[in-house]
Amino acid sequence: MINPLAERVRPKSLDEFIGQQHLVGEGKVLRKIIAAGQLPSMIFWGPPGTGKTTLAFILASHMKLNFFTLSAISSGVKDVREVIGNAEKEGTAILFIDEVHRFSKSQQDSLLGAVERGTIILIGATTENPSFEVISPLLSRCQVYILESLGRDELIRLLTNAIAKDDFLKTKNILIKEEEALLRLSGGDARKLLNLFELVVTSSIGDEIEITDEIVIQTAQQKIALYDKGGEQHYDIISAFIKSMRGSDPNGAVYWLARMIEGGEDPKFIARRMLILASEDIGNANPTALVMANNCFQAVDVIGYPECRIILSQTAIYLAASPKSNASYMAIEYALSAAKQNGDLPVPLHLRNAPTKLMKELNYGKDYQYAHSYEGNFVNLEYLPEKITGTRFYEPGNNSREHELRAYLKKLWQEKYNY
Repeated sequence: MINPLAERVRPKSLDEFIGQQHLVGEGKVLRKIIAAGQLPSMIFWGPPGTGKTTLAFILASHMKLNFFTLSAISSGVKDVREVIGNAEKEGTAILFIDEVHRFSKSQQDSLLGAVERGTIILIGATTENPSFEVISPLLSRCQVYILESLGRDELIRLLTNAIAKDDFLKTKNILIKEEEALLRLSGGDARKLLNLFELVVTSSIGDEIEITDEIVIQTAQQKIALYDKGGEQHYDIISAFIKSMRGSDPNGAVYWLARMIEGGEDPKFIARRMLILASEDIGNANPTALVMANNCFQAVDVIGYPECRIILSQTAIYLAASPKSNASYMAIEYALSAAKQNGDLPVPLHLRNAPTKLMKELNYGKDYQYAHSYEGNFVNLEYLPEKITGTRFYEPGNNSREHELRAYLKKLWQEKYNY
């Protein structure tokens, strides 16, 4: 059986590798690791087709260590222990785990001792945020490197290299007259681009092949699934889902939710995005939305498909039908901008902690007034650094809940913040 094009032209060194220059460029971290000959356990986090597996193979080749691979989809604790046993007999080994985010807590726990002892150098690949999907003890023992989707120029270089390098493609006279459809359908995924390109070539008759957008789209519609969890539609559909809820359309939200469910999307991925939306786009206009979204996330993790589709639907409809406010989101963005612009402004003395005698002698905490000791549990103190006093970061949204907040803040802070 002939390997797919993406496998046949897989680069074997960093010099052949295209993309991720922030990691593989001259003087960058992965080159330094190879030069030093000291490979730490690491996790590559990024979209599909960005080179996570390839980089693992390249690092393993340079380190000249025993190399084992496992897929989190089909491997379990028994497989992990078998690899660890082999490594203990033969010396330190590299263990590459694809889709490490799919490993359960117990499976990840089984790696800890070997990683800690250095018996195993773990290289994990994940498309999901490791902060959510990898247990803290394992994450703390790994360096996390972020990979980015490939850009237009990088994708075109991949195609050019493949045509020049691959024995099968070299037998054809290929003219890429239009590349827009190839690039758009690949969505920055190198593997998907190369395999789609090969599909178009093998579907063409004769050795003189002219590739146009129309031919690519026709081929893709015939051969490619309607929903690719790792491709462009993954991001387009989750975007449509989020924008439908933000736009208060429960019908659009449920439709795009159904598309994702039909495509086998990870329910935790969907629930996590709703959790973010509940705070970013609804916020204090309806604080219960965050509670609902958090409960949804926990519930789908426990229940799974098919029943969790009902919980996802209930939550999506609730979020879509909720009043909207991005005031909390805008407040933290404004505050972050002020923090970067103004540097490390000193904390006012009256707000500082004073656990020691010396700090008290330096007036730390002096003149602080405990709000609960005053009528209405409020005292008019300065809570910002002097340089930015009076800066209003939070602007309540135009909805009934935040109208109440504005009225309360106006009563307390009208003179200072002009609510």
